[in-house]
Amino acid sequence: MAVEEQRAGSRVSRPEIRLVRRGFTDPAKAVRLLDGPGLEGLADDPVLLDALGATADPDLALLGLARLLEAADEPERHTLRDTLTTSKPLRDRLLGVLGVSTALGDHLARHPHDWHALVTFELRDMHPGPEDFRRALADGVKEDALSPANALRVAYRRCLLAIAARDLTGTTDLAQTAAELADLAGATLQTALDLAAEQDPEAAAACRLAVIGMGKCGGRELNYVSDVDVIFVAEPREGVEEHEAVKAATRLAAALTRLCSDTTGEGTIWPVDANLRPEGRNGPLVRTLASHLAYYQRWAKTWEFQALLKARPVAGDAELGAAYVEALAPMVWQAAARENFVADVQQMRRRVVDSIPAPELDRQLKLGPGGLRDVEFSVQLLQLVHGRTDPALRSGNTLEALAALSRGGYVGRADAASLDAAYRFLRSLEHRIQLHRLRRTHLMPTAEEDQRRLARSLAALINDDTRSDPVAALQREWKRHAVEVRRLHEKLFYRPLLDAVAELPTGAAGLTPDAARARLEALGYADPAAALRHISALASGVSRKAAIQRTLLPVLLGWFAESADPDAGLLNFRQVSDALGRTPWYLRLLRDESAAAEQLARVLSAGRLAPDLLLRAPEAVAMLGDPQGLVPRGRAALQSEVLAAVGRAGSTAAAVAAARSVRRRELFRTAAADVLGRLGEDPAEALDIAGEALTALNAATLQGALRACTAGWEAEHGDLPTRIAVIAMGRFGGHELGYGSDADVLFVHEPVLGSLEQEAARAAQAVCNELRTLLAAPSTEPPLLVDADLRPEGRSGPLVRTLASYAAYYRRWSHAWESQALLRAEPVAGDEELGARFRQLIDPLRYPGAGVPERDLVEIRRIKARIEAERLPRGADPTTHTKIGRGGLADVEWTVQLLQLRHGHEVPALRTTRTRAALAAAADAGLVEPADAEVLEAAWVLASRVRSAVMLVRGRPGDSFPGDARELSGVARYLGYGVGHSGELVDDYRRTTRRARAVVDRLFYGAG
Repeated sequence: MAVEEQRAGSRVSRPEIRLVRRGFTDPAKAVRLLDGPGLEGLADDPVLLDALGATADPDLALLGLARLLEAADEPERHTLRDTLTTSKPLRDRLLGVLGVSTALGDHLARHPHDWHALVTFELRDMHPGPEDFRRALADGVKEDALSPANALRVAYRRCLLAIAARDLTGTTDLAQTAAELADLAGATLQTALDLAAEQDPEAAAACRLAVIGMGKCGGRELNYVSDVDVIFVAEPREGVEEHEAVKAATRLAAALTRLCSDTTGEGTIWPVDANLRPEGRNGPLVRTLASHLAYYQRWAKTWEFQALLKARPVAGDAELGAAYVEALAPMVWQAAARENFVADVQQMRRRVVDSIPAPELDRQLKLGPGGLRDVEFSVQLLQLVHGRTDPALRSGNTLEALAALSRGGYVGRADAASLDAAYRFLRSLEHRIQLHRLRRTHLMPTAEEDQRRLARSLAALINDDTRSDPVAALQREWKRHAVEVRRLHEKLFYRPLLDAVAELPTGAAGLTPDAARARLEALGYADPAAALRHISALASGVSRKAAIQRTLLPVLLGWFAESADPDAGLLNFRQVSDALGRTPWYLRLLRDESAAAEQLARVLSAGRLAPDLLLRAPEAVAMLGDPQGLVPRGRAALQSEVLAAVGRAGSTAAAVAAARSVRRRELFRTAAADVLGRLGEDPAEALDIAGEALTALNAATLQGALRACTAGWEAEHGDLPTRIAVIAMGRFGGHELGYGSDADVLFVHEPVLGSLEQEAARAAQAVCNELRTLLAAPSTEPPLLVDADLRPEGRSGPLVRTLASYAAYYRRWSHAWESQALLRAEPVAGDEELGARFRQLIDPLRYPGAGVPERDLVEIRRIKARIEAERLPRGADPTTHTKIGRGGLADVEWTVQLLQLRHGHEVPALRTTRTRAALAAAADAGLVEPADAEVLEAAWVLASRVRSAVMLVRGRPGDSFPGDARELSGVARYLGYGVGHSGELVDDYRRTTRRARAVVDRLFYGAG
């Protein structure tokens, strides 16, 4: 303060300097207040000035004191002045409240006699309970000058003033303050219910009504300002019909709610929130106990049982309230056995975080990452899992439950202590923020003066020096605790699993094998015994590998548990670690690069394709640690690498194997990027990028294999007497390949000058046959099946033809379906000039100048109808078959291709092999209504994504949704659906394709 005094020396008076030293920020105003009515003679009292300077905000405390003295009558003012100068405990309490809470200062200015409430419970060892608050509220309501509603509000504020004073002077800690606030809430509800009964005695005589406290009220850990969550349960009195009793109880409950929630001249108390009741706000306000039980037995969701963990009778009929809690407790403590229990809880937590507005995310004390809700969710999760067999854990209070979890060995003692401290600090910070204006908020204020007041009020809890820069000290302490809380899920839920199977120093009793299995089962592991064996194999021992994996496993287990198949994720991780565990860079990568570890966990548990590719060459894990490692490579770079690898090989078979090895690695790159959502935020964009990457990869592989087989032939026979080009067809030519797609191609060759055509044909046949054989040969590398069945005459025709032979065939024998198939033909490998000439040959066929003759149009529609009738697999559901089913890929593609055949000659933009591009061109040209184009595109994109998802999850192609529940869940997750929403995916698919089929019927078949 000396520096501040020197700076201010020429500008402020000596009294002002004394005030600056004591922490006043507006000394001139303070001098005026000290000279004002009520404070005469106190300006020179160093005891009072020191007491003001010790408050969180001396300026605010002085202003509140001045207003209080000005509002008081002369006898009251004299008593108050005596107290300020002679009674340190009461002075500290009064000024402590005034220095933090503008709202309570306003209350004292309106009701100056209420400062006497600070005398209540003055002794340090006295803790008021519900009965004390009920008496205080009942006495307050009897005041004749006010209506019952206003009198209740004044009496409530009076009690709140006493609680805040004890809290701010350190007489009570956070836990006791929160408990007193909950007890005051219960007493307020009871008083309001008594008033409602007085106003409606007939209703009171007809029913028994119990008020069940929920949330923080039920857990005896209430905030200063919070909705008070309740559930109402009623029973008829003797001789009263049930429906009449419920109607009467509803009137009482509604009156109670109004008495507490309505705003009057004295403000409001807090909203009474009954939305946690069965069916939420859509359900009846009051139910009987039997009705509650019927709902929870049949319809309740996981989160509702989690909410009931804190249920506690707080007002009304105590016997009925106890019966309610006793009847529901067995269901609460069996909730962890429900399918997807942990995933449901975790998903609810994620929804809470996702709902926070972006500007508030970094200011949220309650809902944000590292906030209070993180602690509460994790503690409740552990309680519900282990409380089934351990009644000691069944507390609705977060801190009590955390202590019980520590005593039971479910949480390490050091971890529990650290989390306890973080929770107490965050709750205390929340309390101070709310006290200022008695508003329901959980946001850190942005104004520096507000943060300064908070820091000074919490100085005893801040593990830092707050004198030099209190705001910076507060920020550091808050962030320190938030970071600690961010680790709570690992520290609370997963770490003890390692203690159960490995010889680790835990500092507390370890989790028993049965408890460990229960925890794994609740997490969604289908085979907890096998999971424990994997954990033991990974974490046991004294090697550096085991030590690092003990550090990694807790968080990895959490990431596995968030997937559709955590068992597969853990097994795959063990296999990768067994293969690479002795490789120094592998464990260092996972230890030091948290993003790489998370990506690996999500890839290993997202399905079978990516892990199968990785396990064939685990060193591909390295690309997860590279910021650009999951960006698909372009065709030029791939082709360059493949050709270089082929050139280094010693034989044809080795050269093709080298090309397949590159393809396997790049397949993993693309698949991993896809399951991690790294290909693009828009699903259609991600689909295009994946299709382009897979097309480039197959093209480069074919180029390398063709080079290898040509070199092999030439090594044995001399120069190849012909040139060969590979023409991509189908989805390959359309750059729309999926992970399970074959490579549809045509082979075309042209003899070099001076070569015999027959000799050239035999050579081309040999090279192309060997290419197909070596690419599909059994190997550790995934096969590339090269399908040439779209060639002239199909399987009966020669595998490879000369360009002249293609021209002759197409001139004389070509069918409409062949022109349609050629719409997606594109040269991808081999001789570029020959490929370009093939494209010139087929353009008049696929974009005929005269359009499509009527006979060809009829033929195309007939073939399409026959495929629908004959090609659908037996037992397949036509509403969900992605390829041939109604509104699926074939429907959309044939419709688009028909438009290309009919109008490609006059609309250049239609001359593309890509389905979506052609559809967009048709819409731009007015050939398709924009709305119809949107419907067709949505169906095509969704069907394509489902096929990709099936391959990624199952590791083998499929055109229908998987029948296995876990596999279907994996497909749903890939497509962005949450846990337990697989049915919504199927419904959405049917709805989308049903709309597409209606468009196809109009555009392709001419119906409607």
